[in-house]
Amino acid sequence: MERVAAGAREPADGTDRIFELEEEVDQLRAAVASHAVVDQAIGMVVALGRVTPDQGWAVLKDVSQHTNIKLRNVAELILIWGRSGEMPAGISAELEDALDRHGPTQIPEGPPE
Repeated sequence: MERVAAGAREPADGTDRIFELEEEVDQLRAAVASHAVVDQAIGMVVALGRVTPDQGWAVLKDVSQHTNIKLRNVAELILIWGRSGEMPAGISAELEDALDRHGPTQIPEGPPE
């Protein structure tokens, strides 16, 4: 009888494991999507603010902390701003302040002629 009892538990355990793995896959997909949004926003800050990628990350982090808005949401607002030209005034002002604190870096001069 022990074999039957043990065998009866296996499908339940296997089903539980499948659900756990599906949840983990969903979390990983969300993390990858979030990472892509943040990376794109850093790229915009780097290009428009003339800062390094590390400074771009620091700018996003500062804006998030000073506005009490999750970093991913700040990144999304910056991407929307890139598409529409519109950004909430509070975010815009904090972005400018953060860029003042972290940059801009100097653009290297061209090669000597």
